[in-house]
Amino acid sequence: MNTSDKIKLKGGAILAPVPAVIVTCGSVEKPNALTIAWTGTLNTIPPKTYISVRPERYSYNLIKESGEFVINLTTKDLVRATDYLGVRSGKNEDKLKNLGLTVSVGQEVSAPVLNASPVSIECKVSEIIPLGSHDMFVADVLCVNVANELMNEEGRICLEKAGLIAYSHGEYFALGEKLGSFGYSVKKPVKKKRRKK
Repeated sequence: MNTSDKIKLKGGAILAPVPAVIVTCGSVEKPNALTIAWTGTLNTIPPKTYISVRPERYSYNLIKESGEFVINLTTKDLVRATDYLGVRSGKNEDKLKNLGLTVSVGQEVSAPVLNASPVSIECKVSEIIPLGSHDMFVADVLCVNVANELMNEEGRICLEKAGLIAYSHGEYFALGEKLGSFGYSVKKPVKKKRRKK
């Protein structure tokens, strides 16, 4: 299929799927959370991530003033809460309390960690970049909290067991079938050793 076989649309934020994460901010005593889809990895060493937030969002100033937030990965069990936290404002209600969700104190930051999330990424803001509709909070990843059941005996994180979800053009999807692993397209077949008789 070449360009002439495609319909040209104006530029837009169409990259998909993306993670739909719950970002917690504020404090354990007065926690707040919002759903963010504009997030991702920026760098490996040192580990850096980002979230992009509209300045008019209630959470924006909480994050800007504290310089801290936690990215909580979401699951099929959290999909309804993920949507709710994205469409309601913490300015008008205690969203987490209304959903029956609890938080704990972070290990490296004062921002709260969502207990129901299997993976929580504690972040410290290093830079704020105004981009237009959103400001990007560039952050250092200080630590990652992982549920015990997602760790195997070798100490590897098995995210495939978490039931994670993704967001694509206004809809939530459960991640499903594994299609391959990094490097599988160039991996040489493993030769079976002959057993000695």
